[in-house]
Amino acid sequence: MLVVMKQNASEEEIGRVVDQIQAMGYDARPIPGLQRTAVGLIGNDGRVDSARLEGLPGVLEVISVSHPYKQVSREWKEEDTIVTLSNGTRIGGSEIAVMAGPCAVESRGQILETAHLLQEMGATILRAGAFKPRSSPYSFQGLGIEGLRYLAEAREATGMAVVTEALDAEGVKAVAEYADIVQIGARSMQNYALLRSAGQCGKPVLLKRGMSATIKELLLSAEYLLAEGNGEVILCERGVRSFDTHTRNLLDLTAIPVVKSLSHLPIIADPSHGTGIRAKVTPMARAAVAAGADGLMIEVHPRPEEALSDGAQSLYPEQFADLMGQIRVIARAIDRDFVPSLHGVAPAVTAS
Repeated sequence: MLVVMKQNASEEEIGRVVDQIQAMGYDARPIPGLQRTAVGLIGNDGRVDSARLEGLPGVLEVISVSHPYKQVSREWKEEDTIVTLSNGTRIGGSEIAVMAGPCAVESRGQILETAHLLQEMGATILRAGAFKPRSSPYSFQGLGIEGLRYLAEAREATGMAVVTEALDAEGVKAVAEYADIVQIGARSMQNYALLRSAGQCGKPVLLKRGMSATIKELLLSAEYLLAEGNGEVILCERGVRSFDTHTRNLLDLTAIPVVKSLSHLPIIADPSHGTGIRAKVTPMARAAVAAGADGLMIEVHPRPEEALSDGAQSLYPEQFADLMGQIRVIARAIDRDFVPSLHGVAPAVTAS
């Protein structure tokens, strides 16, 4: 960080800036120039409150010369973070993982049926919402704890890992008890109390990009999780709001290579929410893998026309099977591995 002094700043004012920086616990280094002096703040750990310096007499501006996020950056850790789940699925590195399932857990029979279909097709992570944040208070809000129990049963039956969303601190505890990955949804990306709770939950966290969030804001939200001691964080590009109404959101594929250049954390793509249109999910999923995504999150429902939420963007099982074949080809073309199938890992059960 550089504190740039005004051209007519006095030695006393420069000294006051140095004293303030040292009082904050950092080293200060004056850098005289032909026109003005700058004071370098050495040892910035991301906790510097620049407002304490900007208001001092003689200060022109404060310039950040490093990222405001620290632990999520490649400057902090150069090698890729790889999140390994209990069923052997690895998210990050050279492998591509696939999370799939319905928008919501609607019944025991529905989630068990879907889980068995997805396992047969090669998905290793089951996604479905037990708690559903909806724009309307009258829309289906999920089955809650009952839904979590059904997800846990599906995991036991198929060997798939489970990812599902938590809406609040109490929800984090419940989800961490039943699921393998705690999801922080787009609407909650900047719920800092929720992020702190998730950072302390002891389970990997999937952090979705907010609907109007910049990449910098996404990485700063991830910093909250790492600051609480949780290094197993998976980022998710799920589309941002746009002025165009042809799709639900604008899936920002450029975010994938940008994030991978800035951060060591894995990033996956959610083309289901990113487009909101079934016919657009497959091509954007292919594009996301080609762009370097470490995985995909795909909504799949055995009967999308009967879905209680997001049926219009949910793939039919046969469409998902086709997609899996296509992304395997793309993965090979870009020298990526595919997470091994769980076919045959767990015994089948009859849904009821």
